Amino acid sequence: MSRAKYDYVIVGGGSAGCALANRLSADRENNVLVLEAGRPDWRWDILTHMPAALTMVIGNRFYDWCYESEPEPHMGGRRVSHGRGRLLGGSSSINGMIFQRGNPMDLERWAADPGMESWGYAHCLPYFKRMEHCSAGADDWRGQGGPLWLERGPAENPLFAAFLEASQQAGYELTSDVNGYRQEGFARFDRNIRKGRRWSAARAYVHPVRSRPNLTVQCFSQVDKVLFKEKRAIGVEYRQFGRKRRRVAAGEVILCGGAINTPQLLQLSGIGNPDELVPLGVKMVHELRGVGENLQDHLEVYVQHACKQPVTFNPMLKWYRRPAIGLQWMLFHTGPAATNHFEAGGFVRGNEEVKYPNLMFHFLPIAVRYDGTEVGAEHGYQVHIGPMYSDVRGSVKIKSVDPRQHPALRFNYLSTPNDRKEWIEAIHVARDILKQPAFAMFDAGELSPGPEVESDEEILDWVARDAETAYHPSCTARMGVDDMSVVDPTSMRVHGVEGLRVVDASAMPYLTNGNIYAPVMMMAEKAADLILGNTPLPPAEVDFYRHESAEA
Repeated sequence: MSRAKYDYVIVGGGSAGCALANRLSADRENNVLVLEAGRPDWRWDILTHMPAALTMVIGNRFYDWCYESEPEPHMGGRRVSHGRGRLLGGSSSINGMIFQRGNPMDLERWAADPGMESWGYAHCLPYFKRMEHCSAGADDWRGQGGPLWLERGPAENPLFAAFLEASQQAGYELTSDVNGYRQEGFARFDRNIRKGRRWSAARAYVHPVRSRPNLTVQCFSQVDKVLFKEKRAIGVEYRQFGRKRRRVAAGEVILCGGAINTPQLLQLSGIGNPDELVPLGVKMVHELRGVGENLQDHLEVYVQHACKQPVTFNPMLKWYRRPAIGLQWMLFHTGPAATNHFEAGGFVRGNEEVKYPNLMFHFLPIAVRYDGTEVGAEHGYQVHIGPMYSDVRGSVKIKSVDPRQHPALRFNYLSTPNDRKEWIEAIHVARDILKQPAFAMFDAGELSPGPEVESDEEILDWVARDAETAYHPSCTARMGVDDMSVVDPTSMRVHGVEGLRVVDASAMPYLTNGNIYAPVMMMAEKAADLILGNTPLPPAEVDFYRHESAEA
């Protein structure tokens, strides 16, 4: 192979890949190529940019890779659908646009592992702030001036007021900002929406710098393997438009495919567990048994209620209302289509044993599933609820050397006693809030799971039948220095080889207790400095809320 044409080849134009494309190409001496398997996020495609259209893109093969798990043994053998973005911006172009950093204690947990000291909250906070443009204002915990626009949900529907009041009646507190000093409590949420449009990673990081002569973004380009010379990555092989095979040389290859595609590509390239790869015909490059292991995710259910009053958004789902709603959005970027409807929620502890919140709530003034399926009521509302740092672990394993075949995804949901215990607690907490006096004027009865689901066994059976992923797969090529780690936390390099790095959700050691887009973007910002050899931003020694110290 000829001398590298590109200093950096970024595999995957998703959330992390977009951030790295911007930061690495800021130095004009660096030639950067981004290879994205999906299509462009065309400006004319209104479903990509209309916030309320998320139910139309998830599960749609034009936008979504449409993965699904292997039969889940603790969920009656169900295969659970897993959406991943099939366009520039990756899943940030189809997700729910909820921006949550996770709890500071999540990052303290990361930093407590050997070799991970530089990933504590104080070290990561400056990168959260660097990437943010927080419309609610900057302070010691929040940033302004960054590329990632954040709008605070208006939460003007009367059902949001009822929800926030009910949470207090149930014994919980409000907080001014779940991404600021105190996460625990209930509040209006930050969303990646700017002036009524989805603000994806591609819109934030790539489109403003697309004219840089040293940045090439190439869509419809599926990378099949990383190419090595002995144990040094020297480039990649990819298929353009699904047919024409090409090779490109690289000074460094950076994998940003996410928690499913990154371990798949590592395994196809000969990095992983030889006991599993050699029988498939993979030529081994380096043994790393942690590749594809440690898979983590958030599972969630909807607790839904019928509503007595005509204040919900359910009528907006009617086919005959959609043209007018869509036209209002196209002309003015306002109206019911200009919001993701996830405008408020909160974080609580489901028991006194946990040190920080292990349950997350998203409230919606509408009763609907992610696929847009309506419920059996003219008006309804719901909360999304699920445990946030489950001890369940799964895996991602290739099934053949054909890169077009989806790998086997095994999540093992509900497989541990603690996970099942926290699920029972989660449903009890959700029901307790929704039965408070603040909802009396609205509540027309529980639709799902329904009053017939009462006992712990009945709750777990319902969760097994009804739960869906919250779309947060992670941790399958985790950072660390032990035998089962894959990525060096000080450089993002893959252990045992040269010229190859991983920067995406697969490198997370533990799942954070919220939506994972924000921590993935923070990781990319921090990784850019590590890759470029820049002096890291100085740690921000600011205080944050700790339940234990508050009790002392």
